Order: sequence, then C-alpha cells, then structure tokens
Amino acid sequence: MNFLEERIQKDGIVREGNVLKVDSFLNHQMDIGLFDQMGAEWKVRFADRPINKILTIEASGIGIACIAARHFGVPVVFAKKSKSINIAGDVYVAEVESFTHKNVNQVIVSKDFLGPEDHVLIIDDFLANGCALQGLISIVQQAGGTVEGIGIAVEKGFQNGGKIIRNLGYQLESLAIVDAMDPTTGAITFRAQ
Repeated sequence: MNFLEERIQKDGIVREGNVLKVDSFLNHQMDIGLFDQMGAEWKVRFADRPINKILTIEASGIGIACIAARHFGVPVVFAKKSKSINIAGDVYVAEVESFTHKNVNQVIVSKDFLGPEDHVLIIDDFLANGCALQGLISIVQQAGGTVEGIGIAVEKGFQNGGKIIRNLGYQLESLAIVDAMDPTTGAITFRAQ
C-alpha cells in the first residue's frame, strides 16, 4: 500500500452513493506534506516528458497542482468554471459534467496562457466518469498543445473514467485507484499497482 492509499484508509470516509470523503486532507483541508509527496511521485512517473505547464480545474485541483508544479519547475494554469470580467480577450471553452456536483459547467482558459508550444501535464484530485479530464484535454487540443500525461490523486476504478482516458492513449498515473467501497463497513479496496 502506498502513502496515499494508507492515508485514505486512515482518514477517508465512505458514504452512500459512491462518495469517498477525503476533505480532511485532500480537498477542503489540505495536507501540504502529502501534496509534496504526490508531486514528487508524479515527477518520477513523468520524468521523461518535456512538461512546461500544468493544467487543472478549479477548485480542488489547484492546491495539488501548485505543489506538484514545484517539482517540475513550471507554472500552473487552471480552468475557471465561469468567465469573470478580469478575463479579457479570447478563451478556450469546454463543457464539463461534474460527478460530485451533478451539474454541467463551461470551463474556460484564456488563450494568453496555453498555446501550441505547451507540453501539458493535467493534474486533478479525483477521476470518476472522466468528463473533467475530457474537457481539459479538449482545451489543450484547442490550444494546439500536447497533453504529455495526466496525474490523478484518487481514481474511482469502479467507474469508467480511467478506462475511457486510457483508451484514448494518454499516460494516466493515478496514485490511488479505489476498486470498491462499502458504506456499511467503511471498507475500501485498492487496485494493486
């Protein structure tokens, strides 16, 4: 069992509806030491890739992406879920359905921050149905950039997202893949990696 799986076993809470609460250390209160370990691990797994930008989506992916970016020495760009008045000019847009929030958002990235010269590592906290990742991949494609890989903290292996993304040919590195969860007992089964 790796460091993230151990932490999920210790502090994760399984709820009805395939919900895994990791908000005490991952996506509400953030354990920066843990994020640093995650960033170091992704740096090892993507060591041969010419990554010059990290892309994530607001909000939960931002903290993880920022700490990971320190290991790569690159900036982070995050897709916003709404256009604000301080984003002037042209933007890339993708529609993303949220498993957690049960809604569809248009996510945007300013054309000022992604272009054909960019070799992008996509980072996010969770992978369930793959919609957020497909939206981020679309944005990189619209920019003419290259998706060099995808780093996920927790993948719900019993949902189709991971399979969809891997079938598209991307190097997907999930640090913990949950194959089963039991809300009655709280048991969590991880996929051997």
